[in-house]
This record gives sequence, structure tokens and C-alpha cells, in this order.
Amino acid sequence: MELQTLKIIITGAGRGMGATFARRLHEAGAAVAAGDVDPTGLAELPEGIARHHLDVSDAGSCREFVAWASEQMGGLNGLINNAGILRDGLLVKKHRETGEVTTLSDADYQAVINVNLNGSVYMTRETVRTMVEADTKPGIVVNLSSVARHGNRGQTNYVATKAAVAANAVSWAREFARFQIRVVAIAPGMVETPMTRAMPAKARDALLARIPCGRIGKPDDIWRAVQFAIECDYFNGRTIDVDGGLVM
Repeated sequence: MELQTLKIIITGAGRGMGATFARRLHEAGAAVAAGDVDPTGLAELPEGIARHHLDVSDAGSCREFVAWASEQMGGLNGLINNAGILRDGLLVKKHRETGEVTTLSDADYQAVINVNLNGSVYMTRETVRTMVEADTKPGIVVNLSSVARHGNRGQTNYVATKAAVAANAVSWAREFARFQIRVVAIAPGMVETPMTRAMPAKARDALLARIPCGRIGKPDDIWRAVQFAIECDYFNGRTIDVDGGLVM
């Protein structure tokens, strides 16, 4: 697909990678509808990008946003499922000093599932339904996974969601092929975003030391993989790791 022919939704577009994707697609001539639960970041996007509040964890919000975006852009042929949160913690932890045993809370577990996994399902369901009803083809759905999908200490909830969205790229690619809609996944490693900057310094430095490329990724590094996935019409149902060699 050509970037300038896109009418595409980006979730979590108010900051980090999502904001970069929105800016780069807009610069390339695509019509972009940016959604985020935080209006502050949306307001900083360039003029010409449609923007609206979106809570991907709420199915009703997703339905309303997709209908609004389709109306704003005069149709719809793409989606980037980028919205995501972290609520890290060991599933079971015994504190060294007190001996107290604590667990990952239900609230932290469910919050990540609701945003990272359920949100991608709700948005894909509504976007693809809209495309199929309008007989729009070709189409593209890009899921943002993570190299954490291979397993990572202290990230039970996050790992589960990122493994799931990569697997769903395969399931949906098979389901939607008859509609000429491709589904792919991009799996970043450690990328410089507000979310990763909030990591404890010790954990951040330990992870950086394991990256053969010797640096943390930038949102534009991930954008180049997204661009490839959109433009290469023969790429479908697969996941690209973009991690500086972290998990090779």
C-alpha cells in the first residue's frame, strides 16, 4: 500500500511511538485519525491530523471512535494498534527483610490486559467491520507487540498481552485474507518513550547493557519497520523484531 493512500487510525497517538507514527504518516500524505485517552498529547500533534479522545479498554469508546474516524477521513483502510501500558511486578514476591509475601494485584493485572489486549481486539473488530461493510480493499492492521513476548521477569501481564497480539496477527491475517486485509505485528525492544523513561534506572541500565547495538531504540527506528509493513504488500501474518539484537 502507498502511504499517501492511507486513511488510518492510530491508537495511543498522544505520545511516544504513536505520536511519531502519526507525524510520519501525516508528512507522507496519509489521512490520520489519532486517538488517545490523554488529550494533552493529542493537542500537540500537527494541524491536519484528526484527533479525538479514545479509551481502547472500553468497547463503546472504540465503536464511537471508529465511526467518527471513518466520517472524518471519508473512509478507512488502516489501523495501528499502538496503545499500551505497563504495570510491572513479580507475580509472587517475598520481601527479603520482612519475609512478607505479596502478589501482582488484580487491578494491575487486569489494567494491562484491558488496554494492551482487549483494546487491540475491540479496535480491530470495529475497524475491520467498517472496512468489510464498505467493501474497502486493500487494508492493513499493524499490532504493536514487543520482544517481551518471549518472556520477561516481572512482566506477567505485559508479556501475556504482547504474545497475544503477535499471535492474533497470524489468526487475523488468515481470517481477513478473503477481504484483502493484511495483519502484521511489530515487536520493539527497548525504545526511548515516556513509558520506558519511567523505568527504574537500575533495570534500564541492565537492559541497555544487553543490547548489541549499544543504544536504546528511537521511535523512528520502529517507524521504519511500520513503514515497511504497510508498503510491502507481500508481508502478512508475521512479526518483525526491532530490538538492536536484544533477543537474538
